Amino acid sequence: MNRHQLFLFSVLFSSLYWATSCVPVEQTTATSGTTSGKSEYSGSTGLRYEDFVYDPTIKSVQFYVQTGNAEEVFNAPVVPITQTDPVMLEFDQLNTPQQRFTVKFVYCNIDWAEARLTQIQFIDEFNEFYITDALSSYNTKVPYFHYRFQLPRVKLPGNYLVVVSDRSGNPIITRRMMVYENRVTVAARSVLPVGTEERATNQQIDFNILYPDYPVVNPSQEIKVVLRQNGRWDNAKTNLRPSFVHDTQKRLEYTLFNGTNSFPGLKEYRGFDDRNLRGRGFNVETVSLEANPVEIKLYPEKNRSRDVYSQDVDINGKIVYENRRFGSTNTGDPDYVLVNFSLAAPDPVPGDVYVFGQLSDWKLDPEYKLTYVPAAQQYAGKILLKQGYYNYSFALQAANQPQKANEVYFEGSHFQTRNNYDVLVYYRPPGTRTDLLIGYQWLETNGTRR
Repeated sequence: MNRHQLFLFSVLFSSLYWATSCVPVEQTTATSGTTSGKSEYSGSTGLRYEDFVYDPTIKSVQFYVQTGNAEEVFNAPVVPITQTDPVMLEFDQLNTPQQRFTVKFVYCNIDWAEARLTQIQFIDEFNEFYITDALSSYNTKVPYFHYRFQLPRVKLPGNYLVVVSDRSGNPIITRRMMVYENRVTVAARSVLPVGTEERATNQQIDFNILYPDYPVVNPSQEIKVVLRQNGRWDNAKTNLRPSFVHDTQKRLEYTLFNGTNSFPGLKEYRGFDDRNLRGRGFNVETVSLEANPVEIKLYPEKNRSRDVYSQDVDINGKIVYENRRFGSTNTGDPDYVLVNFSLAAPDPVPGDVYVFGQLSDWKLDPEYKLTYVPAAQQYAGKILLKQGYYNYSFALQAANQPQKANEVYFEGSHFQTRNNYDVLVYYRPPGTRTDLLIGYQWLETNGTRR
């Protein structure tokens, strides 16, 4: 039996097994998005050129650079053109038999619209790959299949939208990936913001771009920069222009005085740990093992906007999935747990309240929206999440800014907070049809995280 026959047999076998073993779990339907750009996916499929999950049975998506160390899942999907360390995609599908999924690349410009390139210009292989690494969950109340895929190499620096589709060709996951080739040098540093009102709350990133050995035409207009905090796209700074152009030194200086390269530092993130359901982990008040799925209640939270800065250790809003039942072997895979969140509020706040972070894809997702309970004077909600160690914050969605997550309202903001930043430098050479990623630098503010 060859590999293809073995894969089809496993799909048929799992269909029979899962038809009788699924535990129903209430799901929330994802909102369909608008189509941007023109591609084979446009139209009824509603492809979104951003990190997005289209299927409500898909959970716990991880997209990172595999480096072999314990913290690799925190790595943003940004790799050099050599791609020595591969990019990994992992996700779960709940309460379904094993499926056949495919992966494709869409090459994009700096604005994440599809570039006018043929596939042979950015990849040597046929641009469709099957995901064959799939494992059924073991010893879990909520059954799922866990899928893993190592992305193949590409040959052109720039932005890539990774599209995972089902057997009908409908997208189920999209993820952004960046490949850079350092043709310029980026020198970035964290400084105190210029404005006196922001000095205690914000973090400013100043940087220089040096291009002594790379031919650039009209650098002040044609070199474009994106500045991100903690790998996020929802609050990324785009269209940054240099404050000074040093032609003789072939250097662009970005020392801005209008706050365009300044971010609220926020606070170290809130967190909880439910990796060991036989005990009560960090910030877990109660555990109901008899419930199906298992249900936990976190300690009630409060508004921290007026609190002083506290140097707590966090993971910048990210997640580690793990089942850690101490003193036992063959504990099984991480299960899915119904997590109860609550936030004290004597009165309703001027907008909707959400649990926010990597767990919500850095979006104000309806599944993560909390409801005000007047009798308890709190916002509360239940969310189905995979066992692990989580960072999160609470965010306000103001009526006048429906797309913006206001974390400062509940969390406050401090210059001392430890955050990661990265600078992405793009350039479109004359006569070409796409934006190349020609420079990249990552830096951390306020010391090394341990």
